[in-house]
Amino acid sequence: MSVVVALDLLDPKPLPPERPLASDCCDSGCDRCVQDVYADELADYEAALKAWRARHPESVD
Repeated sequence: MSVVVALDLLDPKPLPPERPLASDCCDSGCDRCVQDVYADELADYEAALKAWRARHPESVD
C-alpha cells in the first residue's frame, strides 16, 4: 500500500451534507428549520474541506 493511499484512509476527504428535500420543511417557521440545520452543516463541511485541501495539496477535484 502506498503512503498516499494510507494517508487517505487515515484522513478521508470530507463528504458534503445531504440536502434536505423540499418536503422536509413544513413551512411553519420552526425555530430550527431543516434548512437552517443544512446551512450550518454546509458551512462546517466547507471549512473541513478547506482544511483537508490544505493538508492534501496534491488532490484534484
